[in-house]
Amino acid sequence: MKTLYIVRHAKSSWEYQGLEDIDRPLKKRGIKDAYLMSKFLSKRINKPDVFISSVANRALHTSVIFCQNFNYPLSNLKIKKELYSFSDGYLVKTVKALDNSFNSAIIFSHDHGINTFVNKFGSKPIAHVSTCGVIGIQFDEKHWKDIKKGTTILVEFPKNHK
Repeated sequence: MKTLYIVRHAKSSWEYQGLEDIDRPLKKRGIKDAYLMSKFLSKRINKPDVFISSVANRALHTSVIFCQNFNYPLSNLKIKKELYSFSDGYLVKTVKALDNSFNSAIIFSHDHGINTFVNKFGSKPIAHVSTCGVIGIQFDEKHWKDIKKGTTILVEFPKNHK
């Protein structure tokens, strides 16, 4: 059995003009939400075996906060340029390429790819994964490359914890 947690990066800032999209930082609210959600999850789920983040500043910052609250070594955080994509294609490829020694993984990525992924592979329709939303999906397969439709086991959004 494999368990995947997908986290949409926390709320980002549009305050800084001239920044490329990939470099946008988190807003103060995003930082608070990342702490809120990671503290909640660290008490509710077992620490995932691997943490993987998009290279975008906002996803990376979100993942670092989660690493801190899960006591996951930052030196083990995997950063994937391919996850800075707004389609589910690279997300699917990243998940299916996971090492089978990992029984669980947490991935930090972006809006459209996440929405498509959780509705394609999960068992619960989700209209929109909000910023810092976390979706957990369990798969009965032994190998990540074989994942198909799984069971949605977790749907958590910051608004439900304030």
